[in-house]
Amino acid sequence: MNYEKLPKVELHLHLDCSLSYSLVSQLLPGISAAEYREKFVAPSCCSDLSTYLSKALPAIELLQTKENLHLAVVDLFDQLKRDQVVYAEIRFAPLEHTKAGLTAHEVVQTVENSIALAQKQFGIMARLILCTLRHYSRAQSDEVADLCIAYKGSNVVALDIAGDEKVFGLNNHISAFEKVQKEGICSTAHAGEACGCESVEETLNLLRPNRIGHGVRSVESPATLERLRNQEIHLEVCPTSNHLTGIYPNYRQHPIDELMKSGISLGINTDGRTISNVSLEHEYRKLSLNHNWGEKEFLQANREAIQHAFIPESIKFELIKRWFNIDSV
Repeated sequence: MNYEKLPKVELHLHLDCSLSYSLVSQLLPGISAAEYREKFVAPSCCSDLSTYLSKALPAIELLQTKENLHLAVVDLFDQLKRDQVVYAEIRFAPLEHTKAGLTAHEVVQTVENSIALAQKQFGIMARLILCTLRHYSRAQSDEVADLCIAYKGSNVVALDIAGDEKVFGLNNHISAFEKVQKEGICSTAHAGEACGCESVEETLNLLRPNRIGHGVRSVESPATLERLRNQEIHLEVCPTSNHLTGIYPNYRQHPIDELMKSGISLGINTDGRTISNVSLEHEYRKLSLNHNWGEKEFLQANREAIQHAFIPESIKFELIKRWFNIDSV
């Protein structure tokens, strides 16, 4: 199977975790490939999620100007093009990019404009998700929600919450999710990654997202799996990331195959192409090798991702018709 040429969908992709060496060497002249790997790429097995997340910090430091944010978007689209991604939802936390004088609105406007331009340049459809972070105050989280509302109707389509679920709770963020939901804006939420199925249940109860980022620990509870099926909650699964953060000791023990066979809607994602040092082509190869996945499974995962993408039904129909026609298998 030619994994490289398979059309792909990616819904869980962090901008600040996906800076290529080519871009970083442009922004930091003289940085060696070894230094890049040490600073920006997660080790083969992190001690915990926080260690993995810390690898995003050097990238965030670089992305504090309009020019650098624009270059990061173009760089990511170049990676997506080479990976044959036909639709992507890119996410980032705008408040993390205001440390050098940019306002949050300027940050979002820059990235939104860059995505609009890159879509035309590379021929890839993409949308933007704004992240709040678990360690944020209620005021900060509400500010991110207000940004989602302010940019409703643009390429900004949803609110997300990321961060270390083991350390920080959700109480500061309930109002932010309520705000966007009242405006008819979609949402997703990281859960069931570092913590078990109880984190997924709590997130569904308190935030009521349309999708769950990761969510793989749901497999530990038949009741949680049943809830996901009944509520048609899509899981944005990131297998390599889950292995790197120590959730599973090896790729073969990842429950993605069990989740799919349990009737859970899921898609395949990198989480961050640099931090996880992986492309979707590589994820597909790993899934084929370790879980015996073939074109049928990849088609199903991509169709499910499109069906749960934060875009109008008419666009979903056209994407499926063009790229993921089930009659082609």
